[in-house]
Amino acid sequence: MSSAYEVPIFPLNTVLFPGGVLPLKIFEQRYMAMTAECMREEKPFGVCLIAQGREAGQPALPHAVGVEACIVDWDMQQLGVLHLTTRGGRRFRIIDSAVDREGLRRARVEPIADEPPQPVPETLQNLLNLLREIVAEVGVERIPEPHDYADAVWAGYRYCEVLPIPLAARQKLLELDDTISRLEIIQQFLRQRGLAG
Repeated sequence: MSSAYEVPIFPLNTVLFPGGVLPLKIFEQRYMAMTAECMREEKPFGVCLIAQGREAGQPALPHAVGVEACIVDWDMQQLGVLHLTTRGGRRFRIIDSAVDREGLRRARVEPIADEPPQPVPETLQNLLNLLREIVAEVGVERIPEPHDYADAVWAGYRYCEVLPIPLAARQKLLELDDTISRLEIIQQFLRQRGLAG
């Protein structure tokens, strides 16, 4: 039996990671309708980095791998502008997609298996002190608790969110299925900049 399911896609110039926080400002009609549908049905929408196109106007073409965005809070202080707080769920891969009459891209996707929690290896322990400092600086609004520094998956995803790296590199790190390789790439990046011993 197929594990594929349908999800509306929100192509953005950002990469959402599992467990990450993404605040969004919604004002286009198609995304207002998408948000209403997701809230009513208590289901997530998909956030994918834009491969071609722009955030507004014509439907953009998304990268194939994205992350479910679960709505955790919303607010409308001015009419027609919806402020959402979303949290990254599981990763998925787009099988196929089409644009509906409202200009909203809907996709059939398959879930990508969650990476099982695993300890941070001894050789990568030096990354954790800097991550603690970064988390303390950006605060719990950006990186909410619980903070799980012992888990290499959690530590890698949080680094991917905060490092000043190009969006294409962020996307590659999201697509990577090897937790330890992800942390090793991050360690190499930090060493080149004299930020990790």
